[in-house]
Amino acid sequence: MITLYGFGTGFGLPEISPFVTKTEVQLKMAGLPYRKERAMPPASPKGQLPFIDDGGEAVADSTFIRAHIERRYGFDFDAGLSLHERAQAWAFERMIEHHVYWSLVGARWVDVANFAKGPAHFFDGAPEHSREKLREDAQFRVAENYLLSGLGRHAPDDDVELAVRSLFALSVQLGDKSYLMGNKPSGVDATAFGALAGILTPFFESRLRERAEGFPNLTAYVDRMMDTYYPEFAWTPLRQAA
Repeated sequence: MITLYGFGTGFGLPEISPFVTKTEVQLKMAGLPYRKERAMPPASPKGQLPFIDDGGEAVADSTFIRAHIERRYGFDFDAGLSLHERAQAWAFERMIEHHVYWSLVGARWVDVANFAKGPAHFFDGAPEHSREKLREDAQFRVAENYLLSGLGRHAPDDDVELAVRSLFALSVQLGDKSYLMGNKPSGVDATAFGALAGILTPFFESRLRERAEGFPNLTAYVDRMMDTYYPEFAWTPLRQAA
């Protein structure tokens, strides 16, 4: 039995982290039984979530977990894709994880109201005398990483405009297909779903979310993925929430 370590439900999502969501969806795609445990990043071999324990072997980082699943269990997440399509899927994954993801981070952690409503509560269980300092330090570190990502170097409106260009690329790639690479889900769909659901959850208000809602095929895609991979989760379809 594989054990998946993640943050758990929150922010109106079945899993707070887009990267843990990616791995969880890929485990479901592969049809592998697993159990899920809550953890914090310091518990991971690489200091980040997700990580898995597979028969005593710890594997950290969602991309390396995918490679582990493909190698150990012989499951090809991109079965049916041509070499050209596999290359495209990889390029979209890199765009999502190194650009779209950071726009989500800015909306959650840098926006004062959203930070107070969401990530600040990660520290509710800390001793009262150190709680506020822990919150401030964590927000500072994330904001610093956001700056280093490149997006955080721009004015708020400009960073959203850059993020929307990536959302536009995803919308064009999806078109009227059910999934990004065709009418059957592939590995990149787990990545895209994790990031897009994180942006579109009604829990947070942001200009990024407002702009993302302007791509009807992306909102329908998130609803479809949620219904397929988290049917038990109480998710209000975005077409109704809007």
